[in-house]
Amino acid sequence: MEIRRIAGALGAEIHGVDLASLSEEDMRAIRKAWLEHLVVFFHHQPLPPAAYMAFARRVGTPVEYPFVKGIPGFPEIIEVKKLEHERVNFGGVWHSDTAYLERPPMASMLLAREIPPHGGDTLFANMYLAFESLGETLQKVLAGLRGVNDSSKADVTRTREDRIKTDGHEAPQPFVAEHPVVRTHPETGRKALYVNAAHTTRFAGMSEAESAPLLGYLFQHQVRPEFTCRFQWRVGSVALWDNRCAQHNPVNDYHGHKRLMHRITLAGDRPC
Repeated sequence: MEIRRIAGALGAEIHGVDLASLSEEDMRAIRKAWLEHLVVFFHHQPLPPAAYMAFARRVGTPVEYPFVKGIPGFPEIIEVKKLEHERVNFGGVWHSDTAYLERPPMASMLLAREIPPHGGDTLFANMYLAFESLGETLQKVLAGLRGVNDSSKADVTRTREDRIKTDGHEAPQPFVAEHPVVRTHPETGRKALYVNAAHTTRFAGMSEAESAPLLGYLFQHQVRPEFTCRFQWRVGSVALWDNRCAQHNPVNDYHGHKRLMHRITLAGDRPC
């Protein structure tokens, strides 16, 4: 096994492993690297759904996504896709997955099935660094706040429309959950900024108008270039990222081409 960092802020590629036949020692090394680098990537992993699901279960507990049906036989594996005629990509905004749930997922995984001839990279951002780089006074202010997260926020709702039309569940009621603006990672003990532009609408006890100036600053601050990495996909690439301390944003720069990924989300705990 070889671990190669891809950026200063976060992200590492892990080479020399077959995700379909990992030893317990391999799994411990992968989890250690994942916790250290926040997102890890693997290439040359043409996993059929059963093998992909088996790997996911060694990392955590797969759960269903509330808005899109899973593929046949695997309700926890959804297709994240953009077709040739579509203009909006699924989840095409900076976010941490389903922060509007009372127990947001610990992690998410993507496996590239079809990629465009160019473009379609994914950006990731380190929320430890986003919090640690803030001034001490602002850190203290944020530590006393809770964010209200809503699945019906307009920007992210638009990114789901095509998939809900073709693969959606019967429309659920919007999900709303309050979480600490600064959460403590349950495994590393580090503090991370836990608001995101896709889902966080306001601070608890404040209106959207009152919350907007500070939230706007945080949304810009937390994705500064020096906090990010960029990953270029190949068919058979897998990404595993930690939703508790990282955000991601798929780049929508491949109009006229198809991009198809298989996603699994893994159950998490209540942020604190």
